[in-house]
Amino acid sequence: MIYPIALAICSLLVAALEAFAPRRPEQRQLRPTLWTDLVMLVFNGHFLGVGLYLLSTKWILPPIDRVLGPHLYRNVAAHWPLWLQVATVLLVMDFAQWCIHNLLHRVSWLWEFHKVHHSVVDGEMDWIVSFRFHWMEAVIYKTLQYLPLAFFGFSATAALTHAIVGTLIGHLNHANLDLGHGPWRYLVNNPRMHLWHHDYDAPPGKARNFGIIFSCWDYLFGTAHVPDGPPRKLGFPGVESFPHNFFTSSLWPLQRLKK
Repeated sequence: MIYPIALAICSLLVAALEAFAPRRPEQRQLRPTLWTDLVMLVFNGHFLGVGLYLLSTKWILPPIDRVLGPHLYRNVAAHWPLWLQVATVLLVMDFAQWCIHNLLHRVSWLWEFHKVHHSVVDGEMDWIVSFRFHWMEAVIYKTLQYLPLAFFGFSATAALTHAIVGTLIGHLNHANLDLGHGPWRYLVNNPRMHLWHHDYDAPPGKARNFGIIFSCWDYLFGTAHVPDGPPRKLGFPGVESFPHNFFTSSLWPLQRLKK
């Protein structure tokens, strides 16, 4: 029950900041696609992550344990102090997310699922679209994240801290706010940087700014791209025909892969 409350607090906080100090004052908060984004916020934010965590700990890890037994450092992190667990989870899991995010753009069949998130167009970029993504994308992310966390014995508190921090930074990355000044921008992701990740004119497979919580990975690996102004347009070629409700956008990538 803690994460849904934290999610609500993060959402209300960033929504209030947008209302009082929007970067794009002309952008409407009440827009036609808001209902779909609310459904995705509830489904992707409240159900998928928790369900996948329970699935991995109850049904996936026990068979692995029977095969591996006490080997391969099972539960090694359970003996670490909490501060070390939290710091390790924040850094290691965020780097894992950076790598997965890279793959979502560079592997063609994964990109079909990731297009749901990149269906954000001009006039829609705000805090709530951070949860506009296909459920299969969440399965990929959470499976590759939660299985190592559960296997090495990281506490639920460490995993929860990562989830809350990631949610807050994710909201801010997509928010209609003018953030991204000062030296901290080289460490923490921000809306100025992430806006360019949604650049319509980015060549296929050549997207930039893959960071989730930390921006430092992009600066370290040469994928940072932060010009002074905003992109000419948001989305991707063909976004004009992309469906804009929860059910059709969930089926659209599967239809594309079938073709």
